[in-house]
Amino acid sequence: MKYFAVFLSMLDEEKSSIHREEHLKFLDGLREKDVVVMNGRFTDGAGGLVIYKGQDGEEVEKLVKQDPYIINGARDYELHEWEMVTEYEI
Repeated sequence: MKYFAVFLSMLDEEKSSIHREEHLKFLDGLREKDVVVMNGRFTDGAGGLVIYKGQDGEEVEKLVKQDPYIINGARDYELHEWEMVTEYEI
């Protein structure tokens, strides 16, 4: 399984506010399926970050495109494969 960091950059603050509850329910559903590892907003209002687990970027991008924020034009996204480090070898 690979990890993917998805930056959800702010496009429309009003739409983000309107669709926030739908977005969070969407992520909660994926968290229950062990697809979303963590998520949160940037405190400067620039948007947010979601860490997904998936086989490849294509699989994750299909999920991202189902996010109410993306569907409703509240946010744009940028997806990057992320190599999570849990321990350092010295």
